[in-house]
Parts: sequence; C-alpha cells; structure tokens
Amino acid sequence: MSILVINAGSSSVKFARFDQGGARLTALIDWTADPGHAVLVIRAANSAEQRSEANVANHRAAVRHALDVLGQSVHAEPVTAVGHRVVHGGAVFHAATLIDAGVKQQLAQLAELAPLHNPPALEALAAAEEALPAVPHVAVFDTAFFTDLTPASFVYPLPYEWHTEWGIRRFGFHGISHAYCAGRATELLGRGADVRLVICHLGNGCSASAVRNVKPLATTMGFTPLEGLMMGTRAGSVDPGILLHVQRKHGLDADQLDDVLNHRCGLLGVSGVSSDFRRVEEAAKQGNERAQLALAIYAGRIREAIGSLAVTLGGVDALVFTAGVGEHAAPLRQSVCIGLECLGLHLDRASNEACQPDTDIAAADSPGRILVVHTDEELMIAREVRRVTGKA
Repeated sequence: MSILVINAGSSSVKFARFDQGGARLTALIDWTADPGHAVLVIRAANSAEQRSEANVANHRAAVRHALDVLGQSVHAEPVTAVGHRVVHGGAVFHAATLIDAGVKQQLAQLAELAPLHNPPALEALAAAEEALPAVPHVAVFDTAFFTDLTPASFVYPLPYEWHTEWGIRRFGFHGISHAYCAGRATELLGRGADVRLVICHLGNGCSASAVRNVKPLATTMGFTPLEGLMMGTRAGSVDPGILLHVQRKHGLDADQLDDVLNHRCGLLGVSGVSSDFRRVEEAAKQGNERAQLALAIYAGRIREAIGSLAVTLGGVDALVFTAGVGEHAAPLRQSVCIGLECLGLHLDRASNEACQPDTDIAAADSPGRILVVHTDEELMIAREVRRVTGKA
C-alpha cells in the first residue's frame, strides 16, 4: 500500500512514492534540455538508479510514461491514493481536498492566475486519473499555508470593491515548501515553536515569507506568482506604471505583456543568457557584464525582502535558505548576507561553502542563525493525502 505524489513543473514532473513501511522512491522526468525528448530518472534506497528515455510532447504523455515505468519498478506496491501539488487554489480552496469534477472545473478557472503552473498540474492529473482511476486523488495547494494572513497583509491598497467583488487579494505561493521549512527550521533550532523565521525559497520561482510560531505573517508573492522577488523568467515586483507605459507608447497588448512577464523577464531578461541560475552564474564568472548585473539585482532583491520581513517580525531568530538555488548556490547566499549584520545575522564563509542540507551556516557568535534547509514538498503532500483520505 503506498501514496504517490505528483509535482508538475513547467517542463518536468517530480514523483515520490511513500510505502507503508516507510520506504521512499523518487523520480523525475525532465524535458527542459530537449523539448519533446524526456529523461526519466528513478531512485530508491538500496537500488541502482534507473534511467529511461521517451519522446514526450506534454505533461500528459510524460506522466503516462513515468507511471508505466514506476509500475514496473522494483518493490512496487499498490497505490492507494495520489497527491497532486496545485499552485493556485484561489479564494475557494483553503486546505487539501479530494478531487472531483467540480474541483477540476474550479482549478481550470484559476489557470489564468497561474499559467505556468495550474495547466501542467491539470494535465498531470488527467494522465494519473487514466492510469489510476480507482484510487482517490487529492489536490494540495501552495496557497493554503497563507490562508490565515490578516487583511492588513492580504488586501491591496486598490479600490476596496476590487477585493470584495472581484476577489483581488494576496494569496502567496510556495506554501508547501514554506510550511515544511518552518517546521524543520523550528526543529533544528530546538527553541520551541515561537521562533521568528524569514524563509527564502529560491529556485526558478522565488518567494520569501515571515513566519512566527510556524504561522505566516507576510509573503512576497501575491495575487499571482508574478509578484515579489526576481526569478528565472519573472521580474517580480515592478512599477505598474511601466506596464501602462509600454501598452500606450509601444503598443503591447495584454497577451503580449502576459508572455513577457511570465517568460522573458528575470534572470533571462536581464542577462540575455538563460533563466537557469547556474548558467547565468557561469557567464558572470567569465566576465559577462549583463550576467553580473542580473546576479546583483537578484541578490539585492532578496536582501531587501529579508530586511522588510525581519521588521514585520520585530527581529529574526533565523534566516532560512531553501529550494534549488537557495540550497546549492553558496556564492549567492554570501552575497545576500552582506549587510545583514545589522539584523544579527553573521555568515560563516567556511560553513557556507561546505554546507550540507539542514545545516547552520551562521558564525558561532552570531545572535541569529542562518540555516540551509532541504525542502521536502513531496513529504508534506503525502502527509496531507493521509490526513484527507485516512490512507496509511
């Protein structure tokens, strides 16, 4: 008996299978490097890594292939429930929920608010339901963690009727990761639950949150995943007057702006090199000035957010770096931490460069701790599936 977790990205899908005895299998099917051609990598404890290739054109085909191979993998157990990461739950979904026709219809209506995320999740869901029609499927939402933000945190300073009549509000995203890291950081600190945390989830998408007593007080992403920090292809927060200007002066329509804001800004837009942090970092090392500028803006935006969130908390007991960039880019962490000494956060360079997951990289005499936490969204999703379905 096992729970399968499916986490769909823009051009990849992550899987995890949690068996009743505690065994865990993970898989990733990725067609980022070669659109239409995917590589599936499966890892399980005490087993050799399995690799296979397939021609896939979309998430549905990718999930079909992956589930077919996973069903034949070593020590496969019957799947009793499936959990799906869904980025945008809107104002409707405040907690994980069983998926039925009505839920799918509502998720489709939310797709325009998260065009890089909700449509792939729906494609992955369709393929999983075809392969596993007799088991419950559960949607677990990135927005759910931020449901309890206060009105002062989620209402925008726009005409109030936009909120009451049109549902315009801050939702916040990466909530599954922020929730996991809040719990894990609290555990690592060993100080009890009332700890003030600033959590930086840094990957192709980026967000930061202020968390106290494992509850969020503020977050940088907003009505959509476009707001906040600079990201791989998204600019983050910009002056809305710029958008009005390019519409009026340069003739960009709403669809063109949507494409630019989601696909052509951020690290890619400034560097002209890539949306992949590693490639931009390598170009910067080779003297590419635009890549160097992109990294400077990227780090600066994170530092500014940390300062703002620390003030919201009235101080910070620990700063947390997580996700692909946050966990692995030591030079970025060092750059971000320059100037944070005023918040009581002193980075130890040797610890930073040599750190492993779930490590404290603050100097020994630093009043505040700096943690690198390996996020585990799949585990959080599996826990929610168990809670909703009662499946062990």
